[in-house]
Amino acid sequence: MIMTENTLAIYALGGMNEIGKNMYVIECEEDIFIIDCGAKFANNNLLGVDLIVPDITYLQQHQDRIRALIVTHGHEDHIGGIPYVLQRLNMPIYASHFTLGLIELKLKEHKLLRDTQLIEIDENSSLQFATTSISFFKINHSIPDCLGIVFHTAQGNIVHTGDFKFDFTPVNDKASDIHKMAALGEQGVLALISESTNAERPGMTPSEQLVGDNLKSAFAKATNKIFITTFASNVNRIQQIVEATIETNRRLVLLGRSMVNVVSVAIERGYLRVPHRLLIDAREAQQLAPEQVVVLCTGSQGEPLAALARLASGRQRDLQVYPEDTVIFATSPIPGNEKNVSKVIDDLFYLGANVVYGSAGMHVSGHGYQEDLKLMLTLMKPKYLIPIHGEYRMLYKHRQLAKSVGVEGNNIYILKNGEVVDFVHSVAQQTRTVQAGETYVDRVGTGEVENIVLRDRQQLAEDGMLVIVLTINQENGQPLAPPDTISRGFVYAKNAEGLLLEINDLVISSIQPFQDANIRAMQHAIKKAVGQYIFTATRKKPMILPIIIAV
Repeated sequence: MIMTENTLAIYALGGMNEIGKNMYVIECEEDIFIIDCGAKFANNNLLGVDLIVPDITYLQQHQDRIRALIVTHGHEDHIGGIPYVLQRLNMPIYASHFTLGLIELKLKEHKLLRDTQLIEIDENSSLQFATTSISFFKINHSIPDCLGIVFHTAQGNIVHTGDFKFDFTPVNDKASDIHKMAALGEQGVLALISESTNAERPGMTPSEQLVGDNLKSAFAKATNKIFITTFASNVNRIQQIVEATIETNRRLVLLGRSMVNVVSVAIERGYLRVPHRLLIDAREAQQLAPEQVVVLCTGSQGEPLAALARLASGRQRDLQVYPEDTVIFATSPIPGNEKNVSKVIDDLFYLGANVVYGSAGMHVSGHGYQEDLKLMLTLMKPKYLIPIHGEYRMLYKHRQLAKSVGVEGNNIYILKNGEVVDFVHSVAQQTRTVQAGETYVDRVGTGEVENIVLRDRQQLAEDGMLVIVLTINQENGQPLAPPDTISRGFVYAKNAEGLLLEINDLVISSIQPFQDANIRAMQHAIKKAVGQYIFTATRKKPMILPIIIAV
């Protein structure tokens, strides 16, 4: 569908019915605006895949219409895909001061910073484009400098909340701009695009200040070293950890690359206040008494290569966890990470540490509970609601909340990635889709991972590999020696000599019909004959690699 005058469309290429890899798109007449460009980590079934980013095929087909990428905040599921998308799309990026600092780190790593236009915005910024103007409002979340976005179009205002909660006593004294939100509601909001992560949880999200009080209490009780882990991006919590460290006359060690990087950006840009002499490195910590040391590290989600997992397994070179050390998890596991987190906690208990985790008051969510969502709806008074950023049950619950505060049920659209809501004369309809999906990325350097590669990896993981080396006469195609069959991950050769001998006989018989050295045809015949035999004999499908050498 080609956008024409007075047409408006909303859809997502990621993040609509999931948590992660957020990418939302507003099309206003001929202009395309992208909101966020996130990534999410792959699960264990995607062998060798590090990140998943949105499929941007549709945007590539309409690249000449893209006007801006606008970023609501600096979490990985909102900025993690930027380096990979910029390799295919050239567009200016608009983001707040702190968010730009995090984006710059990524672009430097990928050698893209010099070629990318970065434009700083804040809650008072106003952007003017041919078809729409864009303004912003301040919101609370678990990272500094978060923005909601307003698209002022000919058909009405479209509001994207970003990730948010209402914290009336924020640690950084920067509360959500409720007055601006209420004013938008009075002007009229055609459609509200609002996050749904905690739509199942009743009440209001607790204030971050509650965590600070509990941290100080835990630090005061600790007798030896304190190890504490949290999300590196949660600068407000890190500030409270800094203050608890100062109050207990300790020094602070940072462990983990992302922790060091984010803290450096936060200090440099004025979002984190850390006395100069408070920070020390791991080697300096070895010279201090245990009760003088706090170690702030990555790994709150049980990531095997992160600092905390290395500490728990004794693989951290300069620091160790000893009996009676205190380890504090100032986070809660993201759904899907529970098993990894449990493994790290078990390892820490085995080392004799005092582990503080779970419901110990060391974490509050950065996402709004039911009353937060209802307050946003009440302030904005939208005609239409598009719940985003949550699994289907969360979107459905958000729909129920919206109906309870007066939004018409028929005006609430629960969508999948790629499903488009079109507005004509301020009336919404959902009748079409655009291409949407997932792109798999190997961050080690191989770029995107094709589905056929994943299938090969899965086959190797499940049934192993069989390599068959055969030397033939290049004149008549006849074998010059028996085949050499090598098994890796399929069967142990010494325990399966009979099976391998049968395979060798089958290899010879499968090439007998050939009168010349047609290597490609011979390889195909060997794979087919051996594959059928192995499946009949073992019910397995190893990868079969025939190597034929003509001499």
